[in-house]
Amino acid sequence: LALCSGLLAWGGADMLSRWDALMMLGLFAAFLVYVARSLKAGGDADENSESNLGAGRTTLLIVAGLAGLVLGGRLVVAHAVDIATALGVSRQVVGLTIVAAGTSLPELATSVVAAMRRNTDIAIGNVVGSNIFNILLIMPVSALVRPVSFDPVFYRDMAWCAAGTVLLFGAMFLGKRHVLQRWQAAALVVAYAVYAAG
Repeated sequence: LALCSGLLAWGGADMLSRWDALMMLGLFAAFLVYVARSLKAGGDADENSESNLGAGRTTLLIVAGLAGLVLGGRLVVAHAVDIATALGVSRQVVGLTIVAAGTSLPELATSVVAAMRRNTDIAIGNVVGSNIFNILLIMPVSALVRPVSFDPVFYRDMAWCAAGTVLLFGAMFLGKRHVLQRWQAAALVVAYAVYAAG
């Protein structure tokens, strides 16, 4: 977040240019190298896990999923504009609340199920990985297609996001170490509600 905010501020044009996008993709590549080296060093892969799906069916499901993502993305953007117009609010507000909540539902469902099954590493990795992909891959790829302009108030939103990240990591070191307790989670939810209301 700090690096991305610095890139945007350095540009000074309230726009994510193709040059900015290339630098962010470079950071994403570095992240992938780090993950690959961590997996190689850890050796945690489950060698006994096998997929019951054949290659053909797996490919078909991937293609169908990608098609669904494209169609769903078009519908979300189109209806978000309609909602913003009907409510008389800016598209940015709708994007930061309704659209963000809607696109985060898969991550929410995955993390809740993982937490219920005590697979906490999956719950945390899902959220962290999703945010890294969104910031360092999705956003710069969009900017490569067409430079993305934004309102200067976006810097305030980035500050909220950075503060939330600091609070999350701070909470994991308060009380029982490396455990996010329910009251801490509730406090973070309240913080998001305050941000959304503002």
